[in-house]
Amino acid sequence: MPKSTLPTLSPATVETTEQAIPSYEAIVARGGWPAIPKEPLRVGRKSAGVVALRQRLTAGSDLDPNAGQGDIYDTYVEQAVRRFQARHGLTVDGRVNEATLAAMNVPAQARLNQLKTNLPRLRAMGSSLPPRFVMCNLPAAQIETIENGVVVTRHTAIVGKPDRASPDINSRIVEVNFNPFWTVPVSIVRKDLIPKMQAEPDYLVKQRIRVYDPKGVEVPPGQINWYSQEAVNYRFRQDPGDFNSMGSIRINFPSPHGVYMHDTPSKNLFGDDFRFHSSGCVRVQNVRDFVTWLLAETPNWSRPEVDQAIKSGERKDARMIKPVPLHWVYVTAWATPDGVVQFRDDIYNRDGLGQVAQRG
Repeated sequence: MPKSTLPTLSPATVETTEQAIPSYEAIVARGGWPAIPKEPLRVGRKSAGVVALRQRLTAGSDLDPNAGQGDIYDTYVEQAVRRFQARHGLTVDGRVNEATLAAMNVPAQARLNQLKTNLPRLRAMGSSLPPRFVMCNLPAAQIETIENGVVVTRHTAIVGKPDRASPDINSRIVEVNFNPFWTVPVSIVRKDLIPKMQAEPDYLVKQRIRVYDPKGVEVPPGQINWYSQEAVNYRFRQDPGDFNSMGSIRINFPSPHGVYMHDTPSKNLFGDDFRFHSSGCVRVQNVRDFVTWLLAETPNWSRPEVDQAIKSGERKDARMIKPVPLHWVYVTAWATPDGVVQFRDDIYNRDGLGQVAQRG
């Protein structure tokens, strides 16, 4: 299984990814791997499809070739499926569900192309990394905190929808806000709030979102014509609280894109394989662990003090003594020094390989 301490970005990852390319060229030269039929495949199942599954898992180095060639889905096959799922960013349950089947049926040539496409991205980042930094890999929807080449904490993320993609970022995290207000971006007012208010006139009241005119005077939502673009002239601000769209924490860094990282009240989304739900910002699972690591070099912000700041419900800001470098990157294929080759969907279609390297 993939080692949780090995970072996506590092000089060692560049080297191992370079070494993985000839291996995948050899797989392609042998004719690739077989397609897996769409049928229920789980432990105890006997089927001709299991033979193809064994061949597919062996070709990708997930199953030892000495683990048998039979048509029964045994525990060896189950463990190999779990390994396949782990290195493709899928829920690890040992069952060939729809998402796992789709990932298995991406052709070997497409996977080879992904490795070749991503190698320059890894090279560009891998040689100039600071000792302590944060990396968010957008297609993986995952965040790593890294110190001296080792992943200290790893966090599941929610990133931008395909039509509201999160951008590449090279910045520095400078501040953490506790119990923040949320000022609704104009793009979300236009795309989301106006349609919501047309369908549900008490939506703003229920969400505790207040409306302010250009002079800063609060106005009732009923004064606005929601069947026009009038609303974009107002400022919309959501009160702090566990209902707030940013949850209890916002993490700030300079960016021309106006994006940030934050907590969320919709924590159920972290359990999805498809975690592309935001409007460009990045939501962080286990955000208290994340900000405790961020603030480790800032006095008076230990974990108990972070918890107390949130519990108080009061607006508080922690300005960091040492800003932490931040990289949002787009890497859909890489190989770590433990020999595990990882792939993710080309969710924003930036690999230039068409739809073949995506799961539907």
